[in-house]
Amino acid sequence: MDSPHFDLAVVGAGLNGSLLALAAGDAGLSTVLIDRMPLTSLTEAGFDGRTTAIAYTSQRLFAALGVWEDVAGQAEPIRDIRISDAGHDGRASPLHLHFDHREAAPDSRDPAPMGWIVENRFLRTALLRQLADCPQVELVAPDEVIETSRTADQADLSLRSGRRLTARLVASAEGRFGSMREDAGIGARSWSYGQIAIVLVARHERPHRGIAQEKFLPGGPFAILPMTDGPAGEHRSSIVWTERADLVRRLLELDPARFQAEFARRFGDHLGHAEPVGPRWSYPLSLVHAERYTDTRLVLVGDAAHGIHPIAGQGYNLGVRDIAALVEVLADSKRLGLDIGAADTLERYAQWRRTDNFAMVAGTDLLVWLFSNDSKPLRLARDLGLAAVNRVPALRRFFVRHAMGLVGDLPKLIRGERP
Repeated sequence: MDSPHFDLAVVGAGLNGSLLALAAGDAGLSTVLIDRMPLTSLTEAGFDGRTTAIAYTSQRLFAALGVWEDVAGQAEPIRDIRISDAGHDGRASPLHLHFDHREAAPDSRDPAPMGWIVENRFLRTALLRQLADCPQVELVAPDEVIETSRTADQADLSLRSGRRLTARLVASAEGRFGSMREDAGIGARSWSYGQIAIVLVARHERPHRGIAQEKFLPGGPFAILPMTDGPAGEHRSSIVWTERADLVRRLLELDPARFQAEFARRFGDHLGHAEPVGPRWSYPLSLVHAERYTDTRLVLVGDAAHGIHPIAGQGYNLGVRDIAALVEVLADSKRLGLDIGAADTLERYAQWRRTDNFAMVAGTDLLVWLFSNDSKPLRLARDLGLAAVNRVPALRRFFVRHAMGLVGDLPKLIRGERP
């Protein structure tokens, strides 16, 4: 487009920022997406290493935007979820909670999965491919916003390259520690969990059959997430192994044999022999929740508004619902000839998302504090609680529908419709 004037400027081309730019451009909003890194570097295998759980409703949004066609072949369905408590020996308690995707299906003849596991690099590749073909979106990278001036009428952005842009609205998708939120004077509740997640891929003898497992160990959750088979046909799972920060540093320094022993003790033998393959990544875990989501000509989306613990695997899906709601509000305003960056427009978005986001932030935080410990009374209470929910079909169905994103006031894109 090579224009200095846009409806929307998105800062940050991660999974949230790229998706927001694509959805906004698809809805007819002239959009510029800015990132300080070359976009091709975001799709390299060594850049991230993580996988993302795409909920059922998030998949409908990807399909509506034409992204899912590129991703489907690399997406492994989540058909069941098994949750259990475990001690230091890694052995799961016989009292557990099991979610079956068929419980939430309106049509039992063709039940949809609860979600899909996709490697982040494949998501980024598909998003960037769609963005390159979207005439309403200009990609500006590598470049960086070094100064922003936001007035009642517009936002002016100065880039390191010397280019100057104006927009009706700026969206910060910089992540939980982006500078725009701080520069706007928006406070945030934040704290560290004192945990680090080790992320790796494991291969194992037996097929996972689309079952995701999460063991609550004393140091934190150990998640085994089903992946597509590897190039040689080996069965694979993505591992998110959470431990105390001091222990993780020692684990990552172990030689391969001792690391394998520690891994195998936590993984168990339900899928036969299992071992890590490829590189390992580690990410410190914290909570960040902005006190408000908007300011003059500024809106926060995704982790810039709320960064949560991966204990429930819902962090990205929360951002997807942000994006769907924001694009619907902006598209409606533009269609009516209203100012998409006006305070009342942004307040509609904030009100729509505030309750859902707060419930998820509070819920995941409670789960972390409840399950990341070795208190015997709490372990007993957890086991009994999981078993009790497992015996009540109505409760199981509610939690399955919640994991699929089917609860609450759903934006059109989340329902698979164009705004």
